[in-house]
Amino acid sequence: MTEIRGLGYLRIQTQDVARWRELVVDGLGLAVGSGPEADGLYLRLDERRARLIVLPGETDKALAVGWEVRDQFALQRVREEVEKAGVEVEVLSEVDASYRDAEQVIAFDDPNGNRVEVFFGPVLDHSPLVTPHGGRFVTGDQGLGHVVLPVTRFDEAYTFYTEVLGFLPRGSIRLGGIDAPPPARRVRFMGVNQRHHSLALCPAPPVDEPGLVHLMMEAETLDAVGQALDRVAKLGFSISSTLGRHTNDKMVSFYVRAPGGWDLEFGCEGTLVDETFYTAEEITADSYWGHDWSDSEPLAAFTPKS
Repeated sequence: MTEIRGLGYLRIQTQDVARWRELVVDGLGLAVGSGPEADGLYLRLDERRARLIVLPGETDKALAVGWEVRDQFALQRVREEVEKAGVEVEVLSEVDASYRDAEQVIAFDDPNGNRVEVFFGPVLDHSPLVTPHGGRFVTGDQGLGHVVLPVTRFDEAYTFYTEVLGFLPRGSIRLGGIDAPPPARRVRFMGVNQRHHSLALCPAPPVDEPGLVHLMMEAETLDAVGQALDRVAKLGFSISSTLGRHTNDKMVSFYVRAPGGWDLEFGCEGTLVDETFYTAEEITADSYWGHDWSDSEPLAAFTPKS
């Protein structure tokens, strides 16, 4: 049983904060939140002060994926399990935890060098959520959404997230199709709450900076998704995938390329998993319909080290 309750936040670094603002505020309709760095971009989807944090820097990379636990006791249990696995854990100072809008935070690297932060006691903003296009988002006990991480040391990473952090296997898809010759390479999906998956791992070559395959955020209505698709196209962003419905989480979504070379998935109507009856499945098609990737540009996550 995992102590992780959901994806709490994602903190990234970019060379182009202004273009990110165009994408997520003007295009997808997230609200501007607040945070400690004047030149940073803090995005609200709910009562949290910031779920997505975009900070300026000389390179584009994922700085940290933040996972939420219930309280200080759960945080201590996570720390003990990670240390038992031989991974060094940093206990952040009160100042550094406050910077992340949490009461207490621990941090460590997963087997592929992705920075993981686990926290409890998120700071809330009780002012009304005013989004630029009137949209609302599905968060709450399902967390921010999901992240897909590119990993080189796949088996080690999958073991770490499932056996150390307690993520629940929620199925897979075989790369190259069901008839691909062995050894099979799979994208594996993992959940921690009713959202079908909060995390997925995808085999990838070594890269210069830790990155993402994509971040998914869920809107409340199909109209909000369709309107966002129209807006990001008018703003000149590259549509990586057309609108479609996935076979595993049933999400109706599209993918848009963000500055830095990874995607944002924006969707609605995601399924809720009942663990009483769920069994991990292998899907043989990514989507029931749509999700045409033929015009997609190469992802940074699959561009080998220079």
